[in-house]
Amino acid sequence: MADTDDIQALTFEQALAELEGIVTRLESGQAALDDSIQLYERGARLKAHCESRLEAARLRVEKIVVGAQGTPGTEPAEFS
Repeated sequence: MADTDDIQALTFEQALAELEGIVTRLESGQAALDDSIQLYERGARLKAHCESRLEAARLRVEKIVVGAQGTPGTEPAEFS
C-alpha cells in the first residue's frame, strides 16, 4: 500500500521520468528476474497514474474552453 501511496504523490512529470527509467532498465536486461517483475509491476502502476493525471488534465481543459462568441462553454478538447 505504501508503494501505491508514494505513486499517488508524484506529479505527472515525476511519474513519467521514473517510468522511463524503469523501461530503460528492463530493456537493458541487466535486472534479475525477481527485480524485473517488481519493476514491471511498479511500471504498470506508474503508467496507470500517468493516464489518470492526463485524463484529469483533459477534463480541466474541457471546462475552460471558450466559445466562439467569447462565452465560456465546454467542448471536447482535441489533442493531435
